[in-house]
Amino acid sequence: MDREKAYAQRFERVFEYIEKHLDEPLTVEQLSQVAHFSKFHFHRQFSLYVGMSVSAYLRQLRLRQASYRLVFGREARIIDIALDAGFESPEAFTRAFRQLCGQSPSQFRKSPQWQPWTERFRLPPSKRRVTMDVKIVDFAETQIAVLAHQGAPEKINHSAQVFIAWRKETGLSPVKTSRTFGIAYHDPETTEPEQFRFDICGEVTGPVPENPQGVVSGVIPGGRCAMVLHQGSHDRMGDTIYPLYREWLPQSGEKLRDFPLFFRYVNLMPEVAEHELVTEVYLPLK
Repeated sequence: MDREKAYAQRFERVFEYIEKHLDEPLTVEQLSQVAHFSKFHFHRQFSLYVGMSVSAYLRQLRLRQASYRLVFGREARIIDIALDAGFESPEAFTRAFRQLCGQSPSQFRKSPQWQPWTERFRLPPSKRRVTMDVKIVDFAETQIAVLAHQGAPEKINHSAQVFIAWRKETGLSPVKTSRTFGIAYHDPETTEPEQFRFDICGEVTGPVPENPQGVVSGVIPGGRCAMVLHQGSHDRMGDTIYPLYREWLPQSGEKLRDFPLFFRYVNLMPEVAEHELVTEVYLPLK
């Protein structure tokens, strides 16, 4: 293994450790031990590799987690979210949140502006090697309610809020008993923002009546699929998808069916921490 890969793997261990222990106090000395770097040099090494200090990176991850709880976990009080994010007071939390997101926590909860926040937040480049445990499955035809998101990927969370509102108002696709899907028509890395489409979907048992949210009836067709589990952040989905196309598909001898890649979200934030997210990735095959 060359030095560059070994160096990257040390940081991968640090990133994984941070994700799993984000709700706990974390120190530079503690993280330097995880990486097997000298504590006297780790802070500078981390800043050069990630582009920000350890404390800024931790604060960014905690504020991001808080942003999901503010919007998708409305039963939680802002003061509790602030304390859980490691801030000593709501005032300190508000200052940090406004600095990063451009809105106060209460403003963000009421009317979140996702795009500035997602444009500022970038996970460090991943060098981790994904193990391809691919299964060939027969996916049964599934009726779905569909909300088509058309536009910048950074605005998907806004569309997700609209779909959640429809689910709650109608009760036609209860999140606890109905599967949640996403259909990826385009790759966000290679598609112009205005052309990008991603369908947000929930399982239903009948047709979807006309509604103000613009949710319509749809179907995920039945058929053979290659399925692989993605664990962790949805922002890292490419770590699983690209090897599926680049490595597994050419070696498998399989041919693709005329339907987009789609996902089944086994769980969602903020019900679980980001590192506990599990997503089934389906690649339709002939």
